[in-house]
Amino acid sequence: MTLFRRIAAVRALLLVATAVAASGGCTAFLEPREPYPITPPEPSPLSTVPRELDMVSLPPYVIEPPDILFLQAVRVVPKPPHRLEPFDAILIRVANAFADQPIAEAFFIDPEGNVDLGPTYGKVKVVGMTTEEAQAAIRRHLAQLIEDPQVSVSLAASAGVQQITGEHLVGSDGRVNLATYGSVYVAGMTLDQARQAIEAHLSQYLDKPQVAVDVFAYNSKTYYVITQGAGNGDNVAEFPITGNETVLDAIANLGGISPVSSTRIFIARPAPNGVGCEQILPVNWDEISRGASTATNYQILPRDRLYIAEDPYIKFDALLTKYTRPFERLFGFVALGTSTLNRITRFGLGNL
Repeated sequence: MTLFRRIAAVRALLLVATAVAASGGCTAFLEPREPYPITPPEPSPLSTVPRELDMVSLPPYVIEPPDILFLQAVRVVPKPPHRLEPFDAILIRVANAFADQPIAEAFFIDPEGNVDLGPTYGKVKVVGMTTEEAQAAIRRHLAQLIEDPQVSVSLAASAGVQQITGEHLVGSDGRVNLATYGSVYVAGMTLDQARQAIEAHLSQYLDKPQVAVDVFAYNSKTYYVITQGAGNGDNVAEFPITGNETVLDAIANLGGISPVSSTRIFIARPAPNGVGCEQILPVNWDEISRGASTATNYQILPRDRLYIAEDPYIKFDALLTKYTRPFERLFGFVALGTSTLNRITRFGLGNL
């Protein structure tokens, strides 16, 4: 028997051995879990599982890291007594000012701490005062020009009060950072509860604060599409939940079913600890795609796993190639070495 016939015989034996090992009982410890039946059962018309034409609204959104919240402060007024600072704006009204030079507008406090009432009235130093003290100081100053001036002063805008607006990330500790006002724990809360918590925290610094809270990026509520790779590793894709996804939408987001996949598809829906095992929802892809059936086109919920099984024939071919390729390389190397030695023996080194 020649060398090449021996190699062919060894390859045939390896193929037979691989097939026997794949079909025999020696791999019982690797027996895969098959949560889906061979033929998906017909869904009951009384089933409460939401699907394409019978969707449900998701419960109130619960904030979790790493969501991004959009905060907009509607009312930001410092707690009294507020000490006036440079660049604060104060509203000054003088009832009996000169008719051609009325005083009834907002004035900014300059960097030197003065408020400029105009060329006729001059400047008054008010920095560090409360609005009542500033009112008295302005009245004393105007009394030099106006008989018994009637003055009122109120705070229009505070330059030292930080404005709260824009996107705020919920950190891994569950808190949202408000800069100079510190941070507030909001994880596990609904938007209304988070608003109340933020306003309660800001009330330490502000007078009756009002804040609008919304979700800018829904980063914590996702679902997964897991595609078996037919012996080459599984692929996992993560997509955000908008509340309107179905199985068809999930596969469309994935770009379709992979060439190595079969049409055996199911949804694994996790259950809370202690409640029971996860819910397995078989999907009939042929009916969804070809027949426009909605029976198994289930609505995707947060944390769902849409599992797409591999094609067993492609997996078998991949495993066969995986286990026979090293031997093919080995025998190829032996054949090359044998051929080289034969040429050296017959023709010598000079004829290589």
